[in-house]
This record gives sequence, C-alpha cells and structure tokens, in this order.
Amino acid sequence: MIKQRIVELLAQAADKAQKSGKLPSVAVPEITIEHPQNPEHGDYASSLPLKLARATGASPLAIAEDLVGFISTAPEIETVTVAPPGFINFTLKNDWLTRQVDSILPAGDAYGDIELGQGSRVQLEFVSVNPTGPLHVGHGRGAILGNTLANVLSAAGYKVEKEYYVNDAGSQMDAFYRSLYARYQQALKVDAEMPADGYLGDYIVDLAGEIIAGEGDRFLSLPEKEAVAELGKIGLDKMIARIKADLDFLGVGFDVWFRERELFEQGQYDKVMSLLREGGYISEREAATWFVSTALGEDKDNVVVRSDGSPTYFATDIAYHYNKFVERKFDKVIDIWGADHQGHISRMKAVVQALGISPERLVVIISQMVTLSRAGEVVKLSKRSGDIVTLRELIDEVGADACRFFFAARSADSQMDFDLELAKKQSADNPVYYVQYAHARIASILRLAEDKKIDYSDGDVSLLTAGPELTLIRKMLLLPEVVEMVTQTLEPHHLAYYAQDLATVFHSFYKQCRVVTDDEALSKARLKLVAAARLTLARTLHLMGMTAPDKM
Repeated sequence: MIKQRIVELLAQAADKAQKSGKLPSVAVPEITIEHPQNPEHGDYASSLPLKLARATGASPLAIAEDLVGFISTAPEIETVTVAPPGFINFTLKNDWLTRQVDSILPAGDAYGDIELGQGSRVQLEFVSVNPTGPLHVGHGRGAILGNTLANVLSAAGYKVEKEYYVNDAGSQMDAFYRSLYARYQQALKVDAEMPADGYLGDYIVDLAGEIIAGEGDRFLSLPEKEAVAELGKIGLDKMIARIKADLDFLGVGFDVWFRERELFEQGQYDKVMSLLREGGYISEREAATWFVSTALGEDKDNVVVRSDGSPTYFATDIAYHYNKFVERKFDKVIDIWGADHQGHISRMKAVVQALGISPERLVVIISQMVTLSRAGEVVKLSKRSGDIVTLRELIDEVGADACRFFFAARSADSQMDFDLELAKKQSADNPVYYVQYAHARIASILRLAEDKKIDYSDGDVSLLTAGPELTLIRKMLLLPEVVEMVTQTLEPHHLAYYAQDLATVFHSFYKQCRVVTDDEALSKARLKLVAAARLTLARTLHLMGMTAPDKM
C-alpha cells in the first residue's frame, strides 16, 4: 500500500533529522496517515510534526519544514508540502496513478488482499441462537456482521473459522422439548397442557405436525420421559435445519456447528471447573457454587452452579472458551452477541484471565437492536405468525443483498431502523440499487466493447490524464486500505461506505468521459480503466457477501 510507503519515508526522514541535529533525540511517536478532507491539500497527510512538537516544545511548522527537507524523492510522490498548523501533505504522481490500473487487473479476485494477519488463527462465533425458535431480524444483523468480518479477515491474511454454538443443553431446551411434546399430543387429540415455561409460537405447532407426518403417533405409546427425549431430539434437528436453511438463504455459512452438550460429554466442563477451583477462584456459599470474580477486579462474584446442581449459562460459557483458547488453540476469539449480553462481557474476560489467557485475545462485539419500518411506521409483528418478524420473512420481502447491505452499513453498536420500502426501491435513493447498478452499467460498457470486437488488453493507461479518470483510480486504490481499516476496527460499515463512494465516483466518471469513442487508443485505455473499476466494485460487493449483477 502507498500509505505504508509514506510511513516509511516519514520514519526515515525523522531518523535523518535526529542524526543531523535538526530534531532532538526523542522517541518518534507512531506515524499515522490520513486523507485530507480537502483534495486540494493532497492525497495523504501526516500530523507527525504536531506530535513531535508536544515532545520537543519546538514549533510544529518548523519541524514539518525540517522533516520535508529530509524526505527522499520517490517515484510515487509528486509533491510534499507543509500546511498549518503542522501537517505534511503528499500528492501522488499522475503517471504513477495511471500505471496502477495495470497492477489491479492482474490481481483479479485477490485485489484488496493484504498480509496483516500473517496466518494467525481467528475464530468468529456468531448468531448462536438457542434452537428453540426461528431466527428473527435481529439475528440477521449479527449473522451479516460476523460473515462480513470473516470475509475481510480472510482477505487480510488471517485463518478464519466461523462457528455456530448450538445451545442444546439446559433448562431452555428442556422447556422446548416439553412444549413440543404437548403440541404433539394436542395435534393427536390428546388432552395435554402446555408447560408454564413453554414456547407458545405457532412454529411449535407446525413442528409437531411435521413430526406426525413423518413419525405418526408412535410416541404416544412411550413413557413420557422417553417420548419427550426422542421427540425432542427430532425437533432439535429439525429446528437446526431450519436455522441453517434461513442462513443459507442469506448467504451465511459456518465451518463448525459446536454442540454445547459436547462440553459435558467430553469432560471439558468438569476439567475447567477443577482448574478454577485449584486456582482459588471457586467458592461455595448460599448452597451454590460461585466464581470469585471480585478477585480479578469485578464488582461482584458470579454463580456457576445453582443450588439444584445445574450449571449456569456462564459456567458452560467458561468451558466453551477454555475449549476455544486452550484445546483448539485459537490466537484470537471474536464473539458477536446480542444487546442483552452486554453485561456478560466483563465477567467473561475476567474468567479468561483466571484461566491464564490474556483477556485481549477475546474480543466481544455487541450487535444492537433492529427495528423495521414501513412508510414511517414501526413494524413489530409478523403477518403470518402474529409474533416477531422472522429473518426469512425479511429476506422474502427485500432480498438477501438488501439485507446484507443494510445490516452491514451501520455500526454494530448503534441501533438501526431498517426501512423496508427503501430497501425495495429501484432508484438511486436505495444504496443497494445504486451500488449494484454501477456494476451493471460497467458490465454493459464491456459488453458493448465485446460486441464491437474491441481488444483493450494492450490499452495504454498513460492516456488516462483527465480529472475524472484519475479520481476513479484514486478511489479504486483505497480498497486495500479499507480492508485494513475494517480488520483493525472490526467495523464492516466502512466497506459499505466505500462501496457507495466508489459507485458515486464511477457514475461521475461515466457522465463526464465517454468510454467507447472514435479515438481507438483512448477507448482502449478507458476500457481498461472500466474493467479495473468493475473488478474493484465486484470485490467490494463480494467481501460483503453480495452479488455483483451484470444486468438490472
């Protein structure tokens, strides 16, 4: 990346300035590069002189002037200038910019990839909804957040494993099994009451009907405990299959579906409880077992085993994270949780520390709530079930691409309003349509060239000297930087913003620069540029898991 090249030039200049005595021998702070808000100020800017001024007491403008004097000439850089109150601005050479078109095209689908991760192993665990009901729209947001991050981290050189944690143990599953048994009996005209803690959604009735269609009434002849267990296993598998189908429809897949029950069957739960007890982090009081979180700076201790001997959700999560870090040896674990798990973060980091693992290796992202609106009115209930709006209903109405873009376009920590009518609009007002239309427009230009039998493979990119052409190249060159930014911040919305910016710049270029003209040489050069733009835009869309349509 050219940004890294500029960092190197500044570091070398600072070293030379200190050796010459122009700059005091102080520790050089981290050199950061940004894009000036005003393009007239250049392509890149650094505030290094301002940081050095705080350490040395010298004038930031004077430091900037001194540093500029030591910056080596570079084939990429046209000018290096100083701007108040102490910035150093860099402008790229036009001929260097145009040559980059010839470097983008050979990169193909790998354009935008960087080697930040160096093969480090990252586990991304997301969605992980209890298989007691269908996915709703809020789960879709977490699914897109996790899936997009996995795509970007892979592009950044990490080895990524996507995992769904199936909560198939505990009281919630027991309630699900008993609810299903009651609905099964009722459907077969047996008088049965729903359990007090049961699941009342229509999907339980539908599930019972499916099982009857496949299995008949054979569970009525079994003892209740045995019937609930066998019926529950079938219901669990069907519920997981439904969840998988909804996620597949959204274009979200997982490498691993980890069953909570395995933590008990393989002894990992007992093992981690023993380790915590040996470390002095377990205490018995009030007829329960507690993790002594206060020993690690927490405000209160947390129950891990209830008075009835059953483990809490927190206890199984401890065993699960021990399995991730110690047994499967992931370098970093990223958990994406719903807003109701906000309070769980600090105690989870505390217990990771108690197990001898750096808490910094665990990153938790909270995905905030989603509201749906139609014509300015909040949509709360499903038309079909009268309950929550399911994820499948949302996909059916607006399409997978719209779901992916809208969910990815907002920061995870902000609540979002999903405008259903906007998501379906076939106009530039809809960012999904706007971005995909840019790709379709590019494809139509390239089809025209093909129809005219224009071979632009030998196009001379040095002919690309017009302002709109250079602006488009500059925007295309930012994709690796966006991949880096999303990797470092874990905020995929930067990718959605970039897609819109790239589409805007292309539409502007298209209006100002006719691509296929009577000037054969210029036409070939511009077709090469357009092909590079298509590649860059498609790569951006694919990183978000979206399609790049050739026609609309």
